[in-house]
Amino acid sequence: MTAFIRSAFFVLALSPAFAFAQTWTIDSSHSAATFKVRHLMVSDVRGEFQKITGTVAYDGKDLSKAVIDISIDAKSINTREPKRDEHLRSADFFDVEKHPVLTFKSKKITPKGKGKFEIKGDLTIRGTTKEVTLAATGPTPEVKDPWGNIKIGASAATKINRKDFGLTWNKALEAGGVLVGDEVEINLDIELTKPAAASTK
Repeated sequence: MTAFIRSAFFVLALSPAFAFAQTWTIDSSHSAATFKVRHLMVSDVRGEFQKITGTVAYDGKDLSKAVIDISIDAKSINTREPKRDEHLRSADFFDVEKHPVLTFKSKKITPKGKGKFEIKGDLTIRGTTKEVTLAATGPTPEVKDPWGNIKIGASAATKINRKDFGLTWNKALEAGGVLVGDEVEINLDIELTKPAAASTK
């Protein structure tokens, strides 16, 4: 009986459905979380969050079973204008003293053709959580860096209404319109690392 159980376990372990996901870590120095929003009704202001961390549990084969968990340091916002960045960190916008982290946690991943997939998940900004949908591309083929770590990359994009997350501050313009647009375009460019010890030989 014991031999039968061991044999059955061995067969299951070789089955794709029983494959164990491995933890890939976001390489912060080679990843970016950027955004774009309308300014004065005439141009787009672009910015980024410079500190992004997180993990992806992925077996390397079935994207639909991957689990994504991303954290972004709200204080790391950078729009290349220090005074504007301080305002964005204030209670008028991200209120970073009370809400220091933005998070995204995937709930469902659906393939949408070769190299494309849809990610539904919960985005939390300023303590408010809403479901969003990201259009993603990737992952790239695996490559090995000079230190033996395995790397893959992927990109994703979505659009949100900032007011849905409590970022309601604005000013009316004399000529009509408002200072800051409501729609925010978000782009993620992610590089993931699988430690050399976890690499498949």
